[in-house]
Amino acid sequence: MNQQTDKTTLGIILMIAFTVSGPLIDLFGKLAAPHMSVGQVAAARFSVQAVGLIPLAFLLGAAHLPDWREIRLHLARAAMILIATGCFFAALRVMPIADAMSIFFVEPFILTLLGGLVLGEAVGWRRLLACAVGFGGALLVIQPRFVDLGGVALLPLGTALFFAVYMLLTRKMAQTQHPVTMQAYTAVAAMALAWPALLAGGIFGVAELTPSLPSPLHLAYLFGVGVAATIAHLFISYALRFAPAATIAPLQYLEIVSATIIGFIVFNDRPDHTMILGVSIIVASGLYVFFREARLGRSKRPTPAP
Repeated sequence: MNQQTDKTTLGIILMIAFTVSGPLIDLFGKLAAPHMSVGQVAAARFSVQAVGLIPLAFLLGAAHLPDWREIRLHLARAAMILIATGCFFAALRVMPIADAMSIFFVEPFILTLLGGLVLGEAVGWRRLLACAVGFGGALLVIQPRFVDLGGVALLPLGTALFFAVYMLLTRKMAQTQHPVTMQAYTAVAAMALAWPALLAGGIFGVAELTPSLPSPLHLAYLFGVGVAATIAHLFISYALRFAPAATIAPLQYLEIVSATIIGFIVFNDRPDHTMILGVSIIVASGLYVFFREARLGRSKRPTPAP
């Protein structure tokens, strides 16, 4: 394989690692959310991330003093992921992880389209078709909860929209910044936005922004959210550094597999036949993207000279 193909393949592998580790964020968030405000859970996530990554950035020699343009990008990226996280944790209070994830999975389709429209990335008809097939599988997984839950079912859709914009900002910044530095500085920016919001929420009595003193067990849940988020988003930052957003976006559908397994093991959320069929379609569409990229890489190999 040529160098660019090697990078794309590595980006795909890192994206798969994200789909395995990402649902752990939701696991700890679902365990913590019933006992404290959504804002507190989100703020704890980025606090742990900042404490862990800032020293690592200095250790790697990747820390630097950001200029105002970079600060604005970090604040925008932090705002997007804070809103996305808050919406999803609020949904997890009343929805199984796999169901919320299924509704969220309009996001790869949004990201693929935005990657072509905003970043000018090449999006062929086969890749669009893979996204559409994977999205169709996600629709099969969605349980008939809209009638039961009403507006709560729209929260994962909000997560999808804001996370797609977060991914585009990540792709833009990943080309010039070290992934550890980018995640560390965005975590600091998220803290700068979240903690004043918690203070204001406590003063004005906003339930979802009012902090409380967690028990040791709930503190462990908050720590788990932060650690899982740090690891998962390092994977996705490195993935976007090596591969275009339009290439790796369909692979996010594989996250539903991890979410379904975790939901079954921890919360006894048993998948039905429709969910199994949908998950199978999702896996097939994700694997199609991987093997097509590998096949394209082989076709681009230089022909040996006679």
